[in-house]
Amino acid sequence: MDLKNIIKEALKEDINKKDLTTFYLKDKHKIVKAKVIAKEEGVLCGIDIFKKVFLTYDDKIKFPFSLKDGVQFQKGTVLCKIIGKASSILACERVALNFLQRLSGIATLTNKFVKKLKKYNVKILDTRKTTPLLRSLEKYAVKIGGGYNHRFSLYDGIMIKDNHKRVAGSLEKAILEIKRCKKKIPFICEVENLAEFEVAQNLGVKWIMLDNFSISEIKEAVKKKKKGVKIEVSGGVNLENVEEIAKTGIDYISIGSLTHSPKAIDISLEIE
Repeated sequence: MDLKNIIKEALKEDINKKDLTTFYLKDKHKIVKAKVIAKEEGVLCGIDIFKKVFLTYDDKIKFPFSLKDGVQFQKGTVLCKIIGKASSILACERVALNFLQRLSGIATLTNKFVKKLKKYNVKILDTRKTTPLLRSLEKYAVKIGGGYNHRFSLYDGIMIKDNHKRVAGSLEKAILEIKRCKKKIPFICEVENLAEFEVAQNLGVKWIMLDNFSISEIKEAVKKKKKGVKIEVSGGVNLENVEEIAKTGIDYISIGSLTHSPKAIDISLEIE
């Protein structure tokens, strides 16, 4: 679903036939000014989507000022100003803020991880653990926060995981069967122990994901890796241990929590 339809469906979900509360206000059609204010610090993401929510409902709404995506803001920062009919602003407020708060939350969390790894040549990756139909927006937020996108879907990259191994009968069989693919796309293999790491390497896999490895196991894999092999670490990564993991010399760290459980940034809209 494209952004235009996502916004339309989100507005339909929230407003349905009408905003009953605003409907009974006598001055609901007067022109008012509003400010979007940050209640905590963060990285801004989704400001253009925020605007599109209002403009989808009422194309006469104006935005005389707004910051741009990627800006780091402090508590109390005015992120955007709005001028338009009170009824339109009140009707769209929650939907617009939901997008802005969630995407800014993803960008902010991603940026915290990225800052931890400034000294290391390691990329922070997202995963497919995203909100249904909002994947493109959430992966965009990861990029705004300084991270990188892993494969977008099942179609644009191969990743052999534990369930593929079970279906095939063994890791070796899964790799050999799936290597028949002739598409020029990433070929990634998840391994659960050092023995599987060796199997994947020996069968020519160039991108190997270490799933829930201990630090000592990660270091051992780095020692054993062949030329041209890239190592990704996943599972149990947090802000407290991410730097220790990066120190081992791996190439990528993928973190599901960037998109499946970020804290939304507290942002409010206040009519003047």
